[in-house]
Amino acid sequence: MGRVSLGILASGRGSNFQAIVDEIEAGKLNASVKLLIVDNAGAYARERAKRHSIEHLFLDAEGFPTKEEFFSRISEEFRKRGVQLVVLAGFMRVVRRPLLDAFPLRIMNIHPALLPCFPGLHGQKQAVEYGVKLSGCTVHFVDEGMDTGPIIIQAAVPLAPDDTEESLSERILELEHKIFPEAIRLFSEGRLKVEGRVVRITGHRVNGEAIVNPPLS
Repeated sequence: MGRVSLGILASGRGSNFQAIVDEIEAGKLNASVKLLIVDNAGAYARERAKRHSIEHLFLDAEGFPTKEEFFSRISEEFRKRGVQLVVLAGFMRVVRRPLLDAFPLRIMNIHPALLPCFPGLHGQKQAVEYGVKLSGCTVHFVDEGMDTGPIIIQAAVPLAPDDTEESLSERILELEHKIFPEAIRLFSEGRLKVEGRVVRITGHRVNGEAIVNPPLS
């Protein structure tokens, strides 16, 4: 596919957005960010976009008569800029049909849990309270459900006996910053094939190694 044009959606601090930009600027990810859209006027992701001279736009969902019209406007803005892949980098809304129809199997999200376990909000808190021994993060294609789309890549982290939601979140975030750019890289290389619920990665190799947990250092 070559260089892939990205449209980013964010609601908050945008650390995954930053990780993607860093990989691009380091020459490790063949992509370009065409537009960042935030639904929160105070989102720190906007400041990150300014620092990297990336076009950014605030759209207030409350200013649209319906959620469908809000997502239709997002779709319009991305399509005008030639976006090929939409990336949800901490976007705290369920995506609606107008955007899904415009970008079928071309919307990615990252979730801080090993899906299908603990979908929705506070996946790290759910993991700690449930007492699981292993948690992590998941990059998946987006569908109409809550974190239910086909899984692209995952990374796992063990829980310590004294883990809190905060300490687990920090360790999972390190992995998020590794596997989200990796999933985009696989997409840009045309190596993701969706067969029903299953995402096949052609070649079954990432950076010359079998697909396993990315190292933390």
